[in-house]
Amino acid sequence: MNTDGKPGQQGLFITFEGIDGSGKSTQARLLADHLTAQGHDVVLTREPGGSPGAEEIRALVLQGDPDRWSAQTEILLFTAARRDHLERTIRPALEAGKVVICDRFADSTRMYQGLSRGDLRQMVDDLHSLMIGVEPDLTILIDMDPVNGLERALSRQTVEERFEDFGVELQAKMRAGFLSLAEEFSDRFRVLDGGRAIDAVAHDVAETVAAHLG
Repeated sequence: MNTDGKPGQQGLFITFEGIDGSGKSTQARLLADHLTAQGHDVVLTREPGGSPGAEEIRALVLQGDPDRWSAQTEILLFTAARRDHLERTIRPALEAGKVVICDRFADSTRMYQGLSRGDLRQMVDDLHSLMIGVEPDLTILIDMDPVNGLERALSRQTVEERFEDFGVELQAKMRAGFLSLAEEFSDRFRVLDGGRAIDAVAHDVAETVAAHLG
């Protein structure tokens, strides 16, 4: 886990990012299975969620009318969920020397709340610095065509369609935003083409992580 941009913990903190339907959740699970089979102690988690309190907040933000919360309120809710997740799940696992694999983290908030619903990126970063203060050691961005990603996301037919409901324009904006983040934080981001076969993507993910595990 990076604090102030420097590795500072025993464990390894890996996050997966990407637009809805990119396959990042599948790849996070496959990586967890792969590393576990290799003998690593792995914690697979997600955001929003990953701890009891954060899961309660997840239900608030991902279900119901897509316009029920303002962007500012969402930023506060996601930051509160992330703080609980950090305290109860992520930090204890890293301090115990485990590999933490998280499906989404602060980069998603930088995009979905900080960019998609207004120019609130600075607010997201300020709250992150104040209340979270850590960045992943490695972020894997699964890049995906926005139209294909939206079709995949909507095919899931779950009650958690909070952001898929905003449509393909948001998907395209978020893809561009994530690619921009990958350039901004090039020291920790790795971009992989998610439009290929699942096994091919998983192979590249495993090789990318292997370099960080030494």
